[in-house]
Amino acid sequence: MRKLFFGVLCLAFLFASAPEAEAQFNRKAIKKNNKRIANYRGKKGGFGNKVYNAVGFSASALNYYGDIAPRPQRVSTDISFTRPALGLSFMHRFGPRYSLMAQFMYGTLRGSDTQSADQGDAENGVYRYQRNLSFRNRIKELSVLAYFDLFENDATYISRVKWTPYAYIGLAGFHHNPQAQAPATGLNGENLGVTPGTWVNLRPLGTEGQYADLDPSDANYGIKPYSNFQVAIPFGLGARFRINEVMDLWADIGFRYTFTDYLDDVSRNYVDLGVFGTNNLARAMSYRSSELPASEIPAQVPYTARNGVDYATIPGYGREHPDNMRGSKSDKDIYMVTTVRLTYILGATMHKAKFR
Repeated sequence: MRKLFFGVLCLAFLFASAPEAEAQFNRKAIKKNNKRIANYRGKKGGFGNKVYNAVGFSASALNYYGDIAPRPQRVSTDISFTRPALGLSFMHRFGPRYSLMAQFMYGTLRGSDTQSADQGDAENGVYRYQRNLSFRNRIKELSVLAYFDLFENDATYISRVKWTPYAYIGLAGFHHNPQAQAPATGLNGENLGVTPGTWVNLRPLGTEGQYADLDPSDANYGIKPYSNFQVAIPFGLGARFRINEVMDLWADIGFRYTFTDYLDDVSRNYVDLGVFGTNNLARAMSYRSSELPASEIPAQVPYTARNGVDYATIPGYGREHPDNMRGSKSDKDIYMVTTVRLTYILGATMHKAKFR
């Protein structure tokens, strides 16, 4: 009887202590799981930090700095010619402050002497207005950019910093194609074979004598056609803001320093209008001062060009002379890129599931 009583007592004790044992076991499991979550860093990179990828979409504003600008200063631009650009990007984060981004961007640059020239500048503004050149250039850019964050992110994407300033620098290759609108007629009233106002590709025309047989004494002697494919150095500053666990908003302003002076098809001197031979379109696109109202330009002076035809130009424009500068070859062209970008972290849902 005592053995039976003792057995019943032991069984009752076991039932009574089971909930407490289970609770202790659960507490240990939760504690262990919390510790695992706190120490989780996901895939490790060389810096011992979370590595992740993201895709992005950007909208940018492009501004041009070059020969067709309000003033000859490098920082001169016409804000009214700001044009949009769109971009797609893929970003790889590989360190506490470091990311690498590949991006494709498509946008347009614009410039116009008559609309931008500062006519209050008696020396440069009047010259630029009377030159009367204009262009548009559609840019297709592929870049690789290295981003350096000011604030360190030493954990997973979930616990990344709320915001951080950053700087970037990289390398870009781009295709460009300067164009201008065709006038109604040639310099002597010739039919140009294109509808007035049509956007014409300028590179094939060689507006500064790139395809002409120039004399050794000519200012542009030895000039070569420029390439539609160019390289640029992108650099800039910005800030990134965390929207939620998987999305960031970026905002930055930067520049593309190019190694060409022909984003606008303008770089060197005027050439004798006769070197264009029978190409009346190339001649008309090279010298455009005659399209301005006569009241806004000095009297045009005729001269006999090398092809034996008489053309009238205003002094300092449209004919061979070392001082008759169409542009300045000493400075390369630059374009500014102001960007707002939205990025989405890839694989975020899968990573979150590991914490459940």
